[in-house]
Amino acid sequence: MTLRHEDLIENYTKENASICEENNQINPALFGTYGVKRGLRDINGEGVLAGLTNISMIKSKENIGGYMVPCDGKLVYRGYDIYDLIKAIRKNKKFGFEEVAYLLLFGDLPTQNQLEDFQTIMNSSRRLPTNFTRDVIMKAPTKDIMSSLTRSVLTLGSYDENAADLSLSNVLRQCIELISEFPMLAVYGYQAYNHYAHKQSLYIHRPHENLSAAENILMMLRPDQKYTQLEAHVLDIALILHMEHGGGNNSTFTTRVVTSSGSDTYSVIAAALSSLKGPKHGGANIKVVEMIRDMKEHIKDESDEEEIEDYLAKVLNKEAFDHRGLIYGMGHAVYSLSDPRAIVFKSFVEQLSTEKNRHKDFELYSMVEKLAPKVIAQERHIYKGVSANVDFYSGFVYSMLDIPLELYTPIFAMARIVGWSAHRLEELSNADKIIRPAYKSLVTEKKYISIEER
Repeated sequence: MTLRHEDLIENYTKENASICEENNQINPALFGTYGVKRGLRDINGEGVLAGLTNISMIKSKENIGGYMVPCDGKLVYRGYDIYDLIKAIRKNKKFGFEEVAYLLLFGDLPTQNQLEDFQTIMNSSRRLPTNFTRDVIMKAPTKDIMSSLTRSVLTLGSYDENAADLSLSNVLRQCIELISEFPMLAVYGYQAYNHYAHKQSLYIHRPHENLSAAENILMMLRPDQKYTQLEAHVLDIALILHMEHGGGNNSTFTTRVVTSSGSDTYSVIAAALSSLKGPKHGGANIKVVEMIRDMKEHIKDESDEEEIEDYLAKVLNKEAFDHRGLIYGMGHAVYSLSDPRAIVFKSFVEQLSTEKNRHKDFELYSMVEKLAPKVIAQERHIYKGVSANVDFYSGFVYSMLDIPLELYTPIFAMARIVGWSAHRLEELSNADKIIRPAYKSLVTEKKYISIEER
């Protein structure tokens, strides 16, 4: 009997995967022998210096008496502390996505006239080519909205007569259009999946020119197009906090690497999306929501600190939840004492939980935030400082906004494309060399053996 291709290749790969694994293993000790920093970070977590940027800054340590000592985290966009930006937005009761996007792209806070002009351009760019939604987004609906988003971005390149033009004005035009289009690409992708996979009614709401990015996202997502001002403001803050993060993260580095090769904007953003899609980068908030859900199913009293500590210890010891030994949403590659984004976000989260009658859930999250560092210190003997990161609360926020899990990472992308665009523009403005890192080769030469003698 002739096997189907699917069965044939499945059998072949299962039989030969061990050979592949055996010949690709590298002794971890050799990284130390040759002074190679795994993941481009040293034993203390310090990143390899790979470039210079004027776009943002992360601060997690300060020099005290000649020693670098952990301090409360700080995030700065183009010289402005994220605390001050959010404070001003909150004080004026306005939406800040477009203003902060302008800041990251152009380097300065806009005047009122500059902001109005930018908002006009953003609003007019919230459109897709004729029949694009039908012919591209709805053609192959999938639960994996990040893949749908990536496919849509690459396809948009074929509609652009100047896709390969790397002049700064053309790339800026492409970036502004993609920033404006991302919410449509992601939300429509989800609506198509929800319609075809779950037999739900299909809603394709066009964005409104007089609404902010956050308002449009909620309006397009909801069947009745309704939302409260608090909901929209909290989502707006979430988008701002996720826009940019120092340049050293995986997807932004991907943006700069692919940009340095001379590739077009659509390919660069597709590569960044592929990086963000990885659960080690963009999917942590989903795992937080799932972990809290599992916790609620396995504890009797959500106010019992001892019971919660016991559950968290089981998570760390791979005895609970997904058995990977991680308390999701706790700790960060850079921050130790605090993640400024989480601190800013927490007050808005509490307001929303009150409006949504989920304050009890907020109290549970707060208790986990308080107890997790203690449990991690006891179980892992890590005392350098572990704190909640922005993902710890963002998933909770999205659940309160009735945003489906499939859109959690795409919403991250809707925000982070602003940072990617800023870094692409900066890379094009300053570099004329391809980024080409070195790898220490461990290959030993072998004498060729004919196939009859192997």
